[in-house]
Amino acid sequence: MKPAVTYNTPDRPDFVRQQYAFAAHIRDPEKKPHPQGVEERRMKIYCELFYNNVEDLIANTFPVLRKIMHDGHWHALIRDYFAHHVSHTPLFPEIPREFLKYLESERKPCADDPPFLFELAHYEWVELALAIFDESMTEAATDSAGDLLEGVPAISPLAWVLCYSFPVHRITPDFQLDRADASKTNLIVYRDQDFNVQFIEINKITARLLHLAGESAAKSGLTLLRQVAAEMNHPQPETVVQGGIQILNDLRKRGVVYRLP
Repeated sequence: MKPAVTYNTPDRPDFVRQQYAFAAHIRDPEKKPHPQGVEERRMKIYCELFYNNVEDLIANTFPVLRKIMHDGHWHALIRDYFAHHVSHTPLFPEIPREFLKYLESERKPCADDPPFLFELAHYEWVELALAIFDESMTEAATDSAGDLLEGVPAISPLAWVLCYSFPVHRITPDFQLDRADASKTNLIVYRDQDFNVQFIEINKITARLLHLAGESAAKSGLTLLRQVAAEMNHPQPETVVQGGIQILNDLRKRGVVYRLP
């Protein structure tokens, strides 16, 4: 069997090797040699153009992350991503997702990185992801008035239930934590009817209820709430049921929950 052709090796045609050298220098001009036959002034323009476009897109997608990092640290982070991450899509809206993949599985720990780096980036990415998510809810697919207690509640595909170790929705340049909270931060991030992305902070009981609703498409609201009460060992299960149905009705008004027809 013929061996696979590897990266920029001598078995490549000259023009292909030149293209690899051209791209490698653009990605990491300090460590990759300047390609032969290209004027240095022109090469510098290419390097700045490509880097600035990527940096600007990421900075606009992750504005809080950008604000809390000093310039040197931020540009070192973006340069490392730009130089080493192999993206699998040419689409500009997908670059933030690729950046998130880099933070999650490729980023080498840096002493200056905040401990909430990935979680904050994920939270900020969710806003973009929901804004461009190619999904919609129609009245025909939902029951907007039926009883959620006897009926089966479901979670809108435009609402994501998230759990973080840090209160990512509160992080600012003036509020940062050195370590994770003892309790988790549970959030619902959703897109409303006006295509605006909103968020709600919820407690762990509501998060558990929504998790159970997402797991099952056959259990009524009453069954789910009684299961939550049993897991809590609550002495008055009906209190949990009454409080829970109010929560479900409120979430339905926001477009987070609907009743299966």
